Amino acid sequence: MPHAKTPSTPLSSLPSPEAPLALLGGLSPAQFMRRHWQKKPLLIRAALPGFAPLLSRQQLFDMAGDEAVESRLIVRKLQGWTLKQGPLDKKQLPPLKQAGWTLLVQGVDQHLEAAHALLRQFRFVPDARLDDLMISWASDGGGVGPHFDSYDVFLLQATGRRRWRIGRQADLSLQPDVPLKILRHFEPEEEFVLEPGDMLYLPPKWAHDGDAVGGDCSTYSIGFRAPQRGGLAGELLQRMADEFEDPALYRDPQQPATTTPAAMPAGLEAFAADALQRLLAERGSLACALGEVMTEPKPRVWFDEPDADWSPGALQLDRRTRMMYDDRHVFINGESFRAGGADARLMRALADHRGLDQRQVARASEGALALLEDWFDAGWLLRVAD
Repeated sequence: MPHAKTPSTPLSSLPSPEAPLALLGGLSPAQFMRRHWQKKPLLIRAALPGFAPLLSRQQLFDMAGDEAVESRLIVRKLQGWTLKQGPLDKKQLPPLKQAGWTLLVQGVDQHLEAAHALLRQFRFVPDARLDDLMISWASDGGGVGPHFDSYDVFLLQATGRRRWRIGRQADLSLQPDVPLKILRHFEPEEEFVLEPGDMLYLPPKWAHDGDAVGGDCSTYSIGFRAPQRGGLAGELLQRMADEFEDPALYRDPQQPATTTPAAMPAGLEAFAADALQRLLAERGSLACALGEVMTEPKPRVWFDEPDADWSPGALQLDRRTRMMYDDRHVFINGESFRAGGADARLMRALADHRGLDQRQVARASEGALALLEDWFDAGWLLRVAD
């Protein structure tokens, strides 16, 4: 698997929300968010002119064989679609000249520094929404069929050409007995052929179908997180319940003898409702739980032990580290910390810029330095190479 060296500078650039970006077709991030985000698609020609793929086809195929990497092989034949989950040995992949197959490699930004750097160009959207970078490679005619996503996505063409057909689909019913979520009645409204460096933004639930034109086609998908309300509520309640302390026990001294013993007592239902209301009233606990859930590393992510001893100096977050904050807390890789004053400003700078320079670290308090050392020892934080 390819690995990039630690960059010589830790600080990521954060463009002004009002500055025009070629990445957005000359729109500023503020204009894009107002006009297009979750509203309507945007085709951007030469979003990254002269863009070169971040890894070779062979390197991508090698990644698909790694157990630490999520990958899928999709093949379309006359008799239908097949789906195979990775890891995928090179012998399991069809011949390059065979038409109609696609390899999908998820979370490339977790394994390749250059992919993580590309993902950072989209940080005009909050980190809580930014998810990962997926690379798809397709032979001639390869694709995953007409479908829709429940999240926003930027589709960046890296190599070859891909024909996209898109539409605001009213009928979202899916084909039965197919291993993929393919629309039953796809009705495209527009069609584009993307060349290397071109990019297409699609809001949630915009139907789209992309087919490789001529083969050796790779597309980089920058995807965003869209927590499902019920699932998020369940995760939050679980985390809050683990920390919630209330020794009160259910009591029913006025319970009469009953002839319907299987009936749920109304008092117990009221006791349960009161318990949930008391739990949700702990706003500080809710804030901590939300930050911990949104920074929890993905299941296949683990961190490397440092290859040097700790010493204060310029630092950067490991590309796999998720770090966020609110008015009172700092969140990192599923953990939460109270922070205020100068320490809070330091930690927010680390989260926003994903690094600290030597002067910032030198001004850190004893407590902040102790935290930074702990994170360094855990592999969450790296010393910047000289």
